[in-house]
Amino acid sequence: MSASAAEASEYHSKDFKWDTLRQEIENDPSLNYHFLPFVSPQPEQQLSKDPIKAWQSFHIQHSSGKFFKERRYLLKEFPELVSCGDGCKVLEVGCGNGSSALPILRRAKEFVAASNVASVENRFWPFYCDFATTGFPKWLAYANCRENLGQKDQICVSDVGEERTLETGSWSMEERSCCVGGVDFVTLIFTLSAVPLQIMPTALRECFSVLKPGGMLLFRDYGLYDMTMLRFEPDQRVGFREYMRSDGTRSYFFCLDTVKNLFNCAGFIELEIEYCCVTSVNRRNGKSMQRVWVHGKFQKPT
Repeated sequence: MSASAAEASEYHSKDFKWDTLRQEIENDPSLNYHFLPFVSPQPEQQLSKDPIKAWQSFHIQHSSGKFFKERRYLLKEFPELVSCGDGCKVLEVGCGNGSSALPILRRAKEFVAASNVASVENRFWPFYCDFATTGFPKWLAYANCRENLGQKDQICVSDVGEERTLETGSWSMEERSCCVGGVDFVTLIFTLSAVPLQIMPTALRECFSVLKPGGMLLFRDYGLYDMTMLRFEPDQRVGFREYMRSDGTRSYFFCLDTVKNLFNCAGFIELEIEYCCVTSVNRRNGKSMQRVWVHGKFQKPT
C-alpha cells in the first residue's frame, strides 16, 4: 500500500458522544446484567479452558490472514511512528497475524526505497513470547533494566534466536552508540484486553522495562459499552467487564480510569487518553454498529 493510499484512508474517532451511548445502555433493562457485581466462582467451578491454548487455536484457525484487516488507520492515529528518526526500534506486542505490524512495515519499506538504506527485511525480527507471565527475553530489555531482570526466569521460544538479535554488526553507528536492548516505541493494539485482569499490571511492567527513557507506549483496545461487549450473554462473564468467548479466548472492556490506573502504577506518564467512538456499517446487512475503543499514549520518564 502506497503512502498516498494510506493517507487517503479515513480515520474517525468522534462519530458520537460516549456519554450519550452510556446513558442509552445503562437505561436498557435488558443489559443490566453487564453492570452487576461479579462473584468469583469457587476453584472447582472456574472455567478450565487454557487461555494461551485458546488463542493459539484461534490464530491457527484464522491463519489465512483474511479474518483481520490491516489497520491502515494506525499511522494516522499514531503519527509518531512515521516521524521517528533513523535507528528507531518498535516492539509490536501481540502481533497476531500482523494486522498492526504490516502497515508500519509498508511505510518503512517506502522509506527504505527512497533513502537506499539497509533492507527492511533485515530489521524485522518476529519471536514467540508470553510477556504477561514469563516476561520478555533478556536481550530486549533496556540496559539499565537488565540487572533487575537478571534473576527472572525467561522462557521464550523464538524463531530468530537470542544469539542472532545480539549481533550488532548490521546496525548503524547511531544504533550501536545506544543500548543494545531497549526500544523507542511499544505498540499494544488489542492485546491487553486478552490478558486476564489480575496479571495486566505485570504485563505493563514488562512493557515499561523494555522501553528506553522517553520511549512511548501506543495503546488501543476495547472500550466500555462497545458493541461486542453488549453481545456477550450473562453466562460468558468471567469477571467484572471481563468475558470469555465460546472458543475460550478472553476480552476485557476498559474504562478510562482503569487504563489510567494500570499505566500510572506501572510507572508511565500519561500523554493522551480518550474514547474513540466510531459508527461503522455492516456492508452485508446495512446495520449500523457503535464501536468504542480506548486510545492512549504513555511515556517512560526520561
